[in-house]
Amino acid sequence: MSDWTPGRPEKTEYAPYAQEYVDLVMGSNILKAFDTQLKDTLALLRPIDEARAVRLTYAPGKWTLNQVVGHMSDTERIFAYRALWVARGDTTPLPGFEQDDYMQFSGFEDRGLSDLLDEFETVRRSTISLFRGISHEAWHRRGVVNQFAVTVRGLAFHTAGHELHHVKILREKYL
Repeated sequence: MSDWTPGRPEKTEYAPYAQEYVDLVMGSNILKAFDTQLKDTLALLRPIDEARAVRLTYAPGKWTLNQVVGHMSDTERIFAYRALWVARGDTTPLPGFEQDDYMQFSGFEDRGLSDLLDEFETVRRSTISLFRGISHEAWHRRGVVNQFAVTVRGLAFHTAGHELHHVKILREKYL
C-alpha cells in the first residue's frame, strides 16, 4: 500500500444524505480505514453466539443482527459497483436501491452469523482491492448515482461510513 491517499471528499462529491456517514470516517487514508474497520468489526461480532444472532434485535420489527450484517455486505457490493462504474468513466446515471426490498428476499435468517461474517470479510477485501487499484485521477472522476453527483472518492468514504454507522448502532442498541 503506497503512502498516497486521495484525501477526504468535498461535500459536492457525495449525496447530502451521505454526510452523516462520511463524517464518521476518521482521517484521510480510506484504504487504511477500510482495513481497520474490517478487523474491528470482525473482532466485535465473531464472538457472538450463532443462535443469539439470528433473533437478536433491539425492538420489534427491527432487523436482527444477521440481517444487519447481511445488509452491510449487500450495500458494500452496491457501493463498490457504483465506484467501479464511475471510475471507469461510465456516465450513465445509476439508480438508487431500496434496502427493505433487498431484505425481503435476502434469506439472511437462514444463514449462520459466521457465514455472514465470512461473506462480509470477502466483500470488504474485494472493496479494498478495487479501491487500491484505482488510478489517482479516477478518484476525482464524477458520475450520477441515485440522482446525485458523486465522485469515486465520495463513494469510498460513503461506503466506509455506512459500515461505521451500522457498527455504531450494533454497539449501542444490540450488544
